[in-house]
Amino acid sequence: MDPDHKKKRKRSSSKKKVAENESVVKPSENEAVKVEEAPVVPVKEKETRTKASAQPIETKEAESSDDENASETKRPAKKGREDKSLTIEKTVIERQNAVVSGIMSETEFSSLELSDNTRKGIEDLGFKYLTEVQARTIPALLSGRDVLGAARTGSGKTLAFLIPCVELLYRAKFMPRNGTGAIIIAPVRELALQIYGVAHDLMKHHTQTHGLVMGGANRRTEAEKLIKGINLLVTTPGRLLDHLQNTKGAVFRNLACLVIDEADRILEIGFEEEMRRIIKLLPKERQTILFSATQTTKVEDLARISFKQQPLYVGVDDRLTSATREGLEQGYCVTPADKKFLLLFTFLKKNLKKKVMVFFSSCNSVKFHSELLNYIDVPVKEIHGKQKQQKRTSTFFEFNQAESGVLLCTDVAARGLDIPAVDWIIQYDPPDDPREYIHRVGRTARGKEGTGRALLLLLPEELGFLKYLKDAKVPLNEYDFPVSKLSNVQQQLERLVEKNYYLHQSAKDAFRAAVLAYNSHALKDIFNVHRLDLQGVARSFGFTVPPRVNLNLESHASSARKAGKGGGGKADYNRKSGHSFSNSNPNGKREAGDKRQFARF
Repeated sequence: MDPDHKKKRKRSSSKKKVAENESVVKPSENEAVKVEEAPVVPVKEKETRTKASAQPIETKEAESSDDENASETKRPAKKGREDKSLTIEKTVIERQNAVVSGIMSETEFSSLELSDNTRKGIEDLGFKYLTEVQARTIPALLSGRDVLGAARTGSGKTLAFLIPCVELLYRAKFMPRNGTGAIIIAPVRELALQIYGVAHDLMKHHTQTHGLVMGGANRRTEAEKLIKGINLLVTTPGRLLDHLQNTKGAVFRNLACLVIDEADRILEIGFEEEMRRIIKLLPKERQTILFSATQTTKVEDLARISFKQQPLYVGVDDRLTSATREGLEQGYCVTPADKKFLLLFTFLKKNLKKKVMVFFSSCNSVKFHSELLNYIDVPVKEIHGKQKQQKRTSTFFEFNQAESGVLLCTDVAARGLDIPAVDWIIQYDPPDDPREYIHRVGRTARGKEGTGRALLLLLPEELGFLKYLKDAKVPLNEYDFPVSKLSNVQQQLERLVEKNYYLHQSAKDAFRAAVLAYNSHALKDIFNVHRLDLQGVARSFGFTVPPRVNLNLESHASSARKAGKGGGGKADYNRKSGHSFSNSNPNGKREAGDKRQFARF
């Protein structure tokens, strides 16, 4: 039967035939573990903040975005209609239908008009009450509305779009031969795996098929399953576009619902063109759900081509005084560059029984610190973009199920991943902007009574970043970590890096990557590579002097020359640069206290 979502929104009481349940990956269950109070390493608190109590909930959700309770009828679909002047009106919907406390509402799932099979799946997941996101989103989506939503991390967004998708397929009596009826696009593979895991549990009692296609997996196997028929498809942008263009026999013409999760992240990592082509290839008459933590110009452009009518905008967090969760204790510690690794090492040694995530700015830095810490008997796991997908997946599920452990990662793990009971988030390298900070710390203090702690390591010259965090409604306390309490392993570290060839090479690659990442930082007024203590940074990687690596960095003076006076006009090439960098003198003229080490080889 060829479903038509415009005609088949009414609840059907007739029984469906059992169809094969397509499952590509068998996910691990994310059982919530109560977070213990971690011993506070910082001892001096310079600022206090009130800690609001949030009511408890177990969330299996990924990131946060929301929608609202609107009981409007399904939008009329007009073929071929495309409103080029469509604007996304950011009207905050009043909380009139959902009474809320913290992230929870007083609405029970039993009050929603859901099929018995969906109810059973929700009961199996252990949920009784809707979160605010779900209470304001699910009724609107069940009525057929398009939704553009935004909310904080850990607020229950995954079920907010999965439940309407599953109900749509059920009411339309989708069968494998009808092809794909709902597509959910996630920015990274780990988030796609996680969403698929929740969908797998939610659809346990349904006969509709579900599957996962993503980069790094076996494409031929995916194509075979698509041809057989995957009714609910979880995917990443690149692999979806590949199948849309090249997999003959896969049926997408019956698509009834498209979900774009973490739209801002999808665009940030370079999938803008792929998303435009995907939307162009998919049927125009469909329900569209777009979640984005931030409403950037690119997100608004994507929304304009995705929605055919004015979407319902839901901004659950628009009135909040803090951009992070109430149960999250946040602080920062100021440390010199050469003491940074010693602080991390000391902290991890004292918290081996806790569940800790440490964020770095580059894949090579994660790789080096993982090799180093494991070598010196601090067991850690690692996730970064240079790993093979099988390794990334197995590491993700291992850490997900562990009660304690340390995970070193890049920002590939900062978006959407729901890892239960994380005690500490350590940001070894500062994030690119406050939004990324919020997503990093969002890996802890998740759920209704989630608690956790976050520590940001800053160099003295980076304290200006705190102003940006304050403007983004992120409250932090200052912690003091006395140098006398640090484990003094600097000499052992330097000997180890010097004598171990492979570790030495890894340290060189990590040092170079760290400096280049610093140079590419968006907030150059704060993170200025020309003020960076390269000697201290080198010591934190185990070098007594900075290694000879090709950085290809421009000096501040040469940049100013190119810009000319006042940011424009002809440059004065005759005036002295002040640093004397040249091809014949790559180290430049260094005076006392000048530790710049930029060399071109």
